[in-house]
Amino acid sequence: MTASIALVDDDRNILTSVSIALQAEGFLTRVYADGESALKALIDNPPDLAIFDIKMPRMDGLELLRRLREKSALPVIFLTSKDDELDEALGLAMGADDYIAKPFSQRLLIARIRAILRRTELSQPSATNDEIVAAEALERGALNMDPARHRVTWKGEPVTLTVTEFLILETLAQRPGIVKTRNQLMDAAYQDDIYVDDRTIDSHIKRVRRKFRQVDPQFDAIETLYGAGYRFSEE
Repeated sequence: MTASIALVDDDRNILTSVSIALQAEGFLTRVYADGESALKALIDNPPDLAIFDIKMPRMDGLELLRRLREKSALPVIFLTSKDDELDEALGLAMGADDYIAKPFSQRLLIARIRAILRRTELSQPSATNDEIVAAEALERGALNMDPARHRVTWKGEPVTLTVTEFLILETLAQRPGIVKTRNQLMDAAYQDDIYVDDRTIDSHIKRVRRKFRQVDPQFDAIETLYGAGYRFSEE
């Protein structure tokens, strides 16, 4: 099935050029000039992935992401101003899957899109046999993860994670007590030799912890080993 991409940007030149480039790669595209016009459409008829500019009138990309995350775990890539680290940090903390600084290479953007879509496919049901699906489930203490259905619960309560957050947590939970370096977590969440820096992984970990603490304020199963990385503890 052809993947659909939503573009939200007040710069008509970017909307046009990126849309043409994506269509040339076989994607379906939908374009929106501001966050307000995009929000309802993204919730009612979600695409496979969305790309948001941060600096927009009426409703900026950060506010659009905040409202979207109340209803959806749709994969999102942010377009940020060059060297604007605050925008990048805020976007990742709020649940963006990736970010690209302007001006950007369309080849890089397409590579990032394909990488995220591949990660999304990993979370989609691929087996029709209930026994196979059950075998894929991961239980670690109070944590239950069902990769085939992209479902996570903690003490029986659902926790909504983005695809990137899910893959990072799954990598940690697969081997409790074993320290995973940031590079190992990057490899699990970002494939195809796509580079992201340490801040990206740290921001995703912080958001995962925040989501679990909304369910259980005492959640401390993800431990930080300073200078080494992170590990999952069942205790």
